[in-house]
Amino acid sequence: MMIQIDRHRLPRHIAIIMDGNGRWAKKHALGRISGHKKGADAVRTAVKTCRELGIKVLTLYAFSVENWLRPAEEVKALMNLLQEYLHSEIDELHKNGIRLITIGNLEALRADLKSALEEALKRTAQNKDMILNIALSYGGRDEIITAVKHIVKDIEAGKISIEDITKDFFSKYLYTTGLPDPDLLIRTSGEYRISNFLLWQSAYTEFYFTSTLWPDFRKRNLLEAIAEYQRRERRFGMTSDQIREEG
Repeated sequence: MMIQIDRHRLPRHIAIIMDGNGRWAKKHALGRISGHKKGADAVRTAVKTCRELGIKVLTLYAFSVENWLRPAEEVKALMNLLQEYLHSEIDELHKNGIRLITIGNLEALRADLKSALEEALKRTAQNKDMILNIALSYGGRDEIITAVKHIVKDIEAGKISIEDITKDFFSKYLYTTGLPDPDLLIRTSGEYRISNFLLWQSAYTEFYFTSTLWPDFRKRNLLEAIAEYQRRERRFGMTSDQIREEG
């Protein structure tokens, strides 16, 4: 059965917690690294589908600050996979007008990966059709604390005053400054939590949870998530009647 979606009511920004690579590998009697490699195929599918639909921003939770605690061999493999993705996909991203950006603490990355990442960011910097935002060495709480520290420094330097601080003003100090908040956040693998991901930005985001493991996530799964998003009424604290009146 075809999945019907309204192309006039697409989410501007989709964020995905790509979970389940390890469980997929275990299910298929493979090592965890094989699961991560298979998950890279799902990344390509998600990026391609979003580009075809006209989604403006896709944010992928690739590696959290907590992931550094995983076995060194797995961390190294994940970094290698990211580097391989940059080398293999950058031409395609550029050709399709996709700008690559990142959020997170990139200083923690090894030098050769940082160099490859910086080159990819530079090459796609002028692309305007879509943004692919990779959350790398990212943590929502860390992001908020970093923002607070920068605000305190600017107050101490006399650049701003406490009275300047509003919700919109605070958002400008986050990694995601300049991006719309996510309209839809998808988490795969059947877990029902957001794992320190976009904590500030997700205040009014619609959440969609699926039991599908990330390596098995296909175009149809993404379309199903968007269709569910479109069935919901986003009220932002208002009543249904108010929303209808505004519409």
